[in-house]
Amino acid sequence: MAVDLTAAEARALRMTSLLLRPHPATRPDTVADVVEWFGAMQAQDAASGLWSLGVRLPGATRVDVQEALERREALRTWPMRGTVHLVPSRDAHWMLAVTGVRALAGAQRRRAVLGLTEAEADQAADVLGTALAGGARLTRAECLAALTAAGVETAGQRGYHLLWYAAQRGVTCIAPHVGTEQTFALLDEWVPDPHRPERDEALGILARRYFRSHGPTTRQDFAGWTGLTAADAKRGIAEAGDALTTVTVDGVPALVDSALLDAPPTPVDDVHTLPGFDEYLLGYKDRSLLLDPAHQPAVIPGGNGVFQPTVVHDGRVVGTWKRTVARTRVSAQIHPLVALPPATRAQVETALTGYATFLGLPLTLTWTPHP
Repeated sequence: MAVDLTAAEARALRMTSLLLRPHPATRPDTVADVVEWFGAMQAQDAASGLWSLGVRLPGATRVDVQEALERREALRTWPMRGTVHLVPSRDAHWMLAVTGVRALAGAQRRRAVLGLTEAEADQAADVLGTALAGGARLTRAECLAALTAAGVETAGQRGYHLLWYAAQRGVTCIAPHVGTEQTFALLDEWVPDPHRPERDEALGILARRYFRSHGPTTRQDFAGWTGLTAADAKRGIAEAGDALTTVTVDGVPALVDSALLDAPPTPVDDVHTLPGFDEYLLGYKDRSLLLDPAHQPAVIPGGNGVFQPTVVHDGRVVGTWKRTVARTRVSAQIHPLVALPPATRAQVETALTGYATFLGLPLTLTWTPHP
């Protein structure tokens, strides 16, 4: 019989799975460890991606994380759902092949809107492959200039689509920023020794990594996160075998890392100030365990997919915050969504001080009144 968990118990396990609380079975202390634990971490906003890593690597600074990415401990690409993620570098090839292929199959409709043909997209990928060969690393602007010089039109959203297409095909990947500039490199040169599991093994890897880093949660959430079909999601879970255990959360079937149930976490009164694009919320289709539906408009204004940075207390969103990073200072404005007692407000300020320390900048804090 499956173990029945209350919402509070499930939320506590999730916070541990998400590495926002100490985990009984793992102590990741490098960028490579954290990204491999998750399998993929949302990172369409580069600054958010850095802090998603920093908040899970206590004591690490932004420079430490940037240097790890320069060492190729992880890379950014579009492995699933057409969205940029950080992935383990050696896994980028097979992830594109297993999860990215569905986004690639739907690209024809987008090309029709943009007035592009598949031949033009393939030409663009070839041009970028030639321009980046031999260890070159080009900024986004330089990539677009190379395409224009080769006679490929990049106006409007065409340029973005062509850069996405080349990465989706496994030709390029997003290398770390140089200053404020996004850069691109050849994936085969950036990762000369890729891991290439068979498809069923790859599905099992995805399932194990997703549920150990997000569980307890549902098969539907797994399918939504990966973009896999329901059939492939089910195959991946079967391949994962005894690594996963079925539980129920208020009567709803869910899966969790078996090792986590062997040593359940103790209650923790904690506060985190997370970036907007973090697996804490974006790793799920159903976010009700973590976010009061009444607060969703404040976290996702307009429902347009742009998430505000969140203040999380005891696993639940209790506020949002906005940052302004200048050359010599970082300013943060906190917007509580519920009434916060003085002790919790002090925890919020401590958490944001940790963010400023991560950046290596002094902090200025302001609070807006609770609505």
